[in-house]
Amino acid sequence: MSIANNITELQKELSPIGVTLVAISKTKPNEDIMEAYEAGQRIFGENQVQDLVAKYEELPKDIEWHLVGHLQTNKVKYIAPFVSLIHSVDSLKVLTEINKHALKNDRTIDCLLQIFIADEDTKFGLDHAEAIELLRSEEYESLKNIRIRGLMGIASNTENEKIIKEEFYELKMLFDGIKTTYFRKDENFNILSMGMSSDYKIAIEQGSKMVRLGSTIFGKRVIKHYKAQ
Repeated sequence: MSIANNITELQKELSPIGVTLVAISKTKPNEDIMEAYEAGQRIFGENQVQDLVAKYEELPKDIEWHLVGHLQTNKVKYIAPFVSLIHSVDSLKVLTEINKHALKNDRTIDCLLQIFIADEDTKFGLDHAEAIELLRSEEYESLKNIRIRGLMGIASNTENEKIIKEEFYELKMLFDGIKTTYFRKDENFNILSMGMSSDYKIAIEQGSKMVRLGSTIFGKRVIKHYKAQ
């Protein structure tokens, strides 16, 4: 299957049920991204700030760029002028920095709070209590140039579907609770970003409204090996 065919098939599957497809283009050359673009895909996600900036500069300007990887405060300024959605806000400090650079660029930047749901030490994210504490804080109330659009989570990297299902279920429950308590009148709080190539079908069953797919679209990633000269 070509990249274009994969996009077409996925859109047939996802559009009727109201799920947004983010094509994860990390490590992919511009030719691959353009093949997806020509097939109608407009939302692409990158892990690294420097890759996101380079691709933004080189590719069509109607692409919506999402940052899905961990964001350091010192890198926010590079993406603030153009990023459409930041999936990986995991602290008030990062949110404050995004607000600062959004203000400088006369923008409001959409963000998702990344919630730690996996049974692993390697993932970033807020726990449930930290997310609530952030939303209750006066500092958060004072940020006028960011807009919290929802939550994002990454499930455990496991073959055990029961574990994945429980983690996604838990995140959906938190999403519903936060929506009711803090965003009841805000129709913009409507994104639950969960599910990647290995587990997106389970994520959709559990209420995901946005999936982040890389290998399902572009094929398996080729890991480069750098040999010493």
